[in-house]
Amino acid sequence: MDNEEARKHLEDDAVRVGDLIGGIRDEILAAGAAGDGSPSGRAEPQEESGSELFEREKELSILESLEKELAEIQAAIERIESGTYGIDERTGAPINPARLEAMPTARTNIDNDSTRRD
Repeated sequence: MDNEEARKHLEDDAVRVGDLIGGIRDEILAAGAAGDGSPSGRAEPQEESGSELFEREKELSILESLEKELAEIQAAIERIESGTYGIDERTGAPINPARLEAMPTARTNIDNDSTRRD
């Protein structure tokens, strides 16, 4: 995949992730604006409030993950613009094209990926 194909793929991903972020934010705001300060906006038995709190925490966790994903996508687009896309940030060697195909936001070769578990 050349840089222009990568850019198109990344831009499409950025739109998709941005839409997901917007939807989750809307859900969180709607739940918060629903009323009296309880998670659902209405007084409920303790077990239901706990369930709603769990759902809110889950939504916030998903939102945080999506925001990190969007930041990685934007960073990859910036690397394309600066001419450093596809270059391992640790070694300066080219990143394997198959890795970039599978993970267009890759910053390193798989041998240098600190998140990898052996």
